[in-house]
Amino acid sequence: MGNRQHTNRNMRFGDVSFSVASHTAWAPGIDTTAAWLEWAHDRKNTFAASEPALKQMPPMLRRRASPSGKMALQAAYQCLPEQADVPIIFASRHGECARSVELLLELAKHAPLSPTSFSLSVHNANAGLLSIARGDRGNNIAIAAGPSTAEHALIEACGLLADGASQVLLVMSDSPPPEAFSAYQDCAEQAYAWAWLLQAADGDDQRERFSLSWSAAEADDSAHKVSAPPGGLDILRFFLRRDAELARVAGGRRWRWSRHA
Repeated sequence: MGNRQHTNRNMRFGDVSFSVASHTAWAPGIDTTAAWLEWAHDRKNTFAASEPALKQMPPMLRRRASPSGKMALQAAYQCLPEQADVPIIFASRHGECARSVELLLELAKHAPLSPTSFSLSVHNANAGLLSIARGDRGNNIAIAAGPSTAEHALIEACGLLADGASQVLLVMSDSPPPEAFSAYQDCAEQAYAWAWLLQAADGDDQRERFSLSWSAAEADDSAHKVSAPPGGLDILRFFLRRDAELARVAGGRRWRWSRHA
């Protein structure tokens, strides 16, 4: 697996490579492989109002998960292998900010805060719920990196593979932030979650090999594309549609996702 950094006239470059052992995705109204393929080819674009049943998780823990958290946990359960203690990265630009806003509104009214809501408002809440439910003691990480959250999470996952992990589960999920943040919207937010079980790209492996490379971008116009889908869905469409390449600018960098034979 490649993992290189270069510096040239203050421009930073790098690349990583990986393969995907298994994958899954869940969004309101799009919860089957066939439906996701229709969506990827622009034949299904309606996201309905629903949430996953999350039957794999014990009811007491399931009730604590937010609608956004249930999507992420559903994707994780569907993609996880039987063995425990696989390193997991939960990536989400907005995380549990809906809970945080509710707590702040209660605080402004001098109302008592719910200890449960407070404990579940942190960015790694879903990682905690999953580790308790499965009895996992493996490494888990929560990442938020603005519009390039998926890319930074993928780089972190490849770092874990380079350090010796045989597989790493990457879960990318998001939901539209609360109305309080509507003035800062920079894309057409939608609720979704997807998971990839990653492993190092091996020349002897029959699976497809992917790479992600990046360089500094001279300009970032992502803030002006409020009608565009979030980056996580762009990346999922690239993956499902079996495109050869996806190039996008986000977070001050030019990202290039590539599929190799």
